[in-house]
Order: sequence, then C-alpha cells, then structure tokens
Amino acid sequence: MIECVINISEGQNPETLAKLSAVVATHLLDIHADHDHHRSVFTLCGAHAPRLLAARAVDLLNIHEHAGVHPRFGVVDVVPFVPLGNTTFEEATHERDAFAQWAAKELGVPSFYYGPERTLPDIRRTAWTSLFPDVGPRIAHPTAGAMCVGIREVLVAYNIFLTDATMETAREIVVNIRQPGLRALSFLVDGHAQISMNLTDIDAINVDTAYDIVAQYGNIARAELVGLMPLSALTKIEPSRWSELDIGVDKTIEARFDTLLKVQ
Repeated sequence: MIECVINISEGQNPETLAKLSAVVATHLLDIHADHDHHRSVFTLCGAHAPRLLAARAVDLLNIHEHAGVHPRFGVVDVVPFVPLGNTTFEEATHERDAFAQWAAKELGVPSFYYGPERTLPDIRRTAWTSLFPDVGPRIAHPTAGAMCVGIREVLVAYNIFLTDATMETAREIVVNIRQPGLRALSFLVDGHAQISMNLTDIDAINVDTAYDIVAQYGNIARAELVGLMPLSALTKIEPSRWSELDIGVDKTIEARFDTLLKVQ
C-alpha cells in the first residue's frame, strides 16, 4: 500500500482542478487547494494514479504562467511516495524511481531525487547551480519545469495563521521554531501571516505540540491541516483539542482509505 502526496502548481482555477481531479477520482483520498500559494496537494493511493495526474498537469499547465507565494520547480512540483502498511521502503523506492524514469521518457520532464540521497530543502537550495536532475534532461522542460520525486515516511503538513502579525514577526518565529522534526516557512496568505510547517517526526512533534510551540511566539487566529494525518497521530491528542487544531477522524489516512474502498 503506497500513498503519494503530489503537490501541483495550481490552486486558483476550479475548472482546471476539476479536470485534474477527474483523472484520479478512483484513487483520490484528499485534495487541498490554496489560492495564495497557487498550489494544490493531491493525496493519492497506489503507484499508477500519480502518472495519470502528472500527465494531465503537464498537458494543462504552464509554469511560466504561474504566480504564487510558495516556491516551486514545476507544474508537478513535489511527488513523494510514502510506504504504508506492509509496504517496504525498498518497494516504495522502486516505484519512485520508476515514476521518474516514466516522467523523463513519456513527458520529457526531469526529476530530482530526494529521500536517502538528499532532503527537499537541499534541492531547493542547490538545484540548477551545483545540483542537476538525477533523471531526464539536464535542463527544465519548457512549460512543465522539473519535478522533485521522493520517498519519505508519513509526515503532517500543518499551517498556523497568526493574528495581527507582520511578516517580519512571522519570519522571526520561523527561525525560532525550526528544529529536527519541524520544518517551517512563512508566507503572506489572504492578508495574514502564515507559518507553514512540515512535521517530519510525528512521534517527537505532533500537531498539538507544533501548535503550542508557535503559540509561545505569537497569537494564533486559526490552524489548518493540509491533507491527511495518520490515525496513530490523532489518537495521541486529546479529543477536546481536535476542533481547535483542525483535526479529526475524518481527516485521517485510514478513514479516507476506508471510504474509498466502500465507494469502489
């Protein structure tokens, strides 16, 4: 069982998002679209659906027409394969590598690998200077750019919106909260400062912990779960806090898998 959480550089056009969703409807666990980031996170099950979505995105989108607050390399920006259940890292790595080879051959889009080789932040710092694609052309596709194709453990993407905070304050908060297991960036979203986090070690820093860390440095307007979280992480948090933290059983990977299986 493999989960793939593809980040597509489109978050503003409902018609385009509907076309993208349609090609993976039977494998779609969740979609989270953000207008200001101009980015959508598609959570898919299986190794075939990512190819369907990537091909459609390359067909529909042009990275040179894109403008959003989130950094990006291409229209299909980040493609992480996540082993679940009894699936091994070796099996997921095989699917990652096969996807990158397919993208190069069928779409002409180069891919940077992340996982054992390097982290995603490493790629963002060094791509096209000291680092070139692992698979495919050594130059970006003329309209699709490049992809970051990876393998990773389950992580939780989580946003905190601050009350009456300037972007200078948000940037200072990001510097203060970054630590092993918590990656953070700051953005201006809908006129509000946002702390955007990836919680990469949920055992050490869960959603409630991340919320409380940010709260030490600024007043929080609201929180936002991006995509899904594992049930094991949810059950470690007091249910009385679920609403405040924007989490719940219906937002777990397991619940969405169950729903998808029932529909099929």
